[in-house]
Amino acid sequence: MKIKLYLALLLAAGLLFACGDSEKSAEQLKPYEGPMQEAEDLELFYSESATLKVKLITDKLLEYASGNREFPEGMYMEFYDENGVLTSTFKANEAVYYKEENKWRGRGDVQLKNIENKQELDTEELFWKPDEEKMFTDKFVTIKLPDQTVYGTGLDAKQDFSDYTILKPEGVFSVDNNE
Repeated sequence: MKIKLYLALLLAAGLLFACGDSEKSAEQLKPYEGPMQEAEDLELFYSESATLKVKLITDKLLEYASGNREFPEGMYMEFYDENGVLTSTFKANEAVYYKEENKWRGRGDVQLKNIENKQELDTEELFWKPDEEKMFTDKFVTIKLPDQTVYGTGLDAKQDFSDYTILKPEGVFSVDNNE
């Protein structure tokens, strides 16, 4: 009789602990927030009226339910004009596209080159808002021009890099007094 009572108590205690564990497990379950799609070794082309506008190359792309895209292993982009001529390139060690804000962020050895004007921007982080046609950063920047190199912290620029402002310039600058 004692053995049956002992087994019954042991079984009841086991059921109580099992129920408690399943309640805890249900509380610990969280919605999945990871990527919905993954792609590797990807080349994407965007064209308008059969003219190539943008070429994107990446080793890895993660796309989330929100529409955000992450390029954890870096990305390289080429931009073309209306005649299909390469105008600029963009490279970053990692990048993120925020769909809701329509904003890109490149980080880690970010390089933007304007082929036509022979200008190059180097920084550790750069944001790009295509709708506003502007780029910006609050990080240190180096801009290489054909005849000089300019340094500073912070940048606001047109997306084609035809006009830019370094917020806190540093170093020695050439000034043309003929203007």
